[in-house]
Amino acid sequence: MKGPAATSGLTPPAWPGRPARIGWILFDWATQPFFTLVTTFVFAPFFVSVLAPTPADGQAWWGYATGVAGLMVAIGAPVLGAAADAGGPRKPWIGAFGLLIVGGSCLLWFAVPGLQGAVAIALVGYVIATVGAEFATLFSNAMMPALAPPERLGRLSGTGWAVGYAGGLVALAITLALLAADPGSGRTLAGIAPVLGLDPALREGDRAVGPLSALWFAVFVLPLFLLTPDVQGRGPGLGASIRAGFAATRGIVASLRGERRLTRFLIANMVFTDGLVALFALGGIYAAGVFGWGTLQLGVFGILIIVAGVAGAFVGGWLDDRIGPRRVMLAGLGLLAAACFGVLSTSRSHVLFGLAVAPPDGSLFGGTAERVYVGLGLVIGLASGPVQAAARTLLTRLAPPGNVGQAFGLFALSGKVTAFLGPSVAALATDLFDSQRAGVAVVLAFLLAGLVLLFRVGPDASR
Repeated sequence: MKGPAATSGLTPPAWPGRPARIGWILFDWATQPFFTLVTTFVFAPFFVSVLAPTPADGQAWWGYATGVAGLMVAIGAPVLGAAADAGGPRKPWIGAFGLLIVGGSCLLWFAVPGLQGAVAIALVGYVIATVGAEFATLFSNAMMPALAPPERLGRLSGTGWAVGYAGGLVALAITLALLAADPGSGRTLAGIAPVLGLDPALREGDRAVGPLSALWFAVFVLPLFLLTPDVQGRGPGLGASIRAGFAATRGIVASLRGERRLTRFLIANMVFTDGLVALFALGGIYAAGVFGWGTLQLGVFGILIIVAGVAGAFVGGWLDDRIGPRRVMLAGLGLLAAACFGVLSTSRSHVLFGLAVAPPDGSLFGGTAERVYVGLGLVIGLASGPVQAAARTLLTRLAPPGNVGQAFGLFALSGKVTAFLGPSVAALATDLFDSQRAGVAVVLAFLLAGLVLLFRVGPDASR
C-alpha cells in the first residue's frame, strides 16, 4: 500500500505528524454525538414514547426511516467513493455533507409534541442528518490510509472509534445534567431545572439534542480542516468527479471478479451491518417500550454502554494490530449475537424465555430483568466498536492498491445497499406481530448470518 506521496522502493513514505492524526481522529468525536443522542439514547426513545401513538408504531416508523436513509446512502456511496479517488480534495465533500448533518439535526427541534406534522418533521430531519453523516464519514475514511503505515492503521482506527465514543459520552452527560428533565419532577439528573429555560412539559430537553449535535459537529470538525492534510490540487470538478466516479465504479465492480477475498468480505459486511444498523436504531427504543424507561434511565444506560465502548475500542485496536482485524471481528460478532439472544429472551418480568424474576421496583434498574438488560447492553457496547473499527482496517488490507477511496465507496455500498433491509424487516416484523421482540429476532438473524459469511473471507493478510 502506498503512502501519502509517491515513493520508490528505497524511500520511506513521509507520513504526516501527530497533529494531522489528531485532526482526523476528532472527526469521530464530532460526529458521534448525533448517533448517541439522536439515533439511540435520547431522541429516538422520545419519538417512540411521546410522538408516536404506540411504542410498536414508533419502532416501526423509526426503522422505516432508517431504511430510507440507508437506501439513499447505498445509491450514492460507490460513486462518491470513486469520486474521492478522482484526484480532488476530500475536505470540501466533508464540509458539504456536514451541512446536511447540521440542517437535519436542527430540524429535530421543531418536532413539538402535539404539533400536527411533528412525526414527519422528526423523521425527515433524522433522514437528512443520517445521510449527511454517512457520506461525510465515507470521505473521512478515505483519508485514513495516508495518515499512518499499514501496521499502525488498526491502532489509528480503534483510537478514532474510542475518541468518538468519548465524545458521545460527554455530550450525553451534558444532556442529562443540564438539558433533559424528568417531566414529572422537572429536574435533570443533576437535580436542577434545565438550563436555557427549557420546558420539560414540551420535552424541549429531548428535542434540544438535535441543535446540540449540530453545534458539536460544527465546532469539533474544525481540527480536521485545519490540521489534517488533504489531497493537493483542484481536482476535476464536481461534474467531472461524479462522471469519473460512475466510470470507476463500473470498473472496480468488474474487477471484483479477481478480488475473491474482498468480494466475500463486502458480502459479509453487507449482512452483519444490516444487523448492526437495526441494533443501534432499536436498542434504546426497545428499552423504552418494554421497561418504560424515560430519558434519564436511558441516559444512564447509554453512559454505561459508551464507557464499555471506549474500553472495547481501545482494546480492539490493540488486538487488531496483534491478532488481525478479522479475528477481532469474529469475536465481536459472536459476542453481539449472544447479547441479542439474551435481549430476545428478556421481558419486563422474565429472563431466558420464561424464568420469572422480580419486577421493577421503581428505583433505577431496580428489576432483575432490567439489570440483565443493562449487562447485555454492556456486552454490546464492548463488542460493537471493535467490530466496526476492525472492519475498516481489514478493508484497507484488502483494497486494490490506488483504489482505497473506491473500495471505501464499495465498503459503504455493502454496508448500506441492504442496510435498509435490517431496520425495515425489523420494523415489518414488529408491525406484523405487534411485538418489539420480533424486531430483535430479525437483528439476531442478520448478525449470525454475517458471522458465518465472515469465516469465508480467509485469514488476515496485507497487500
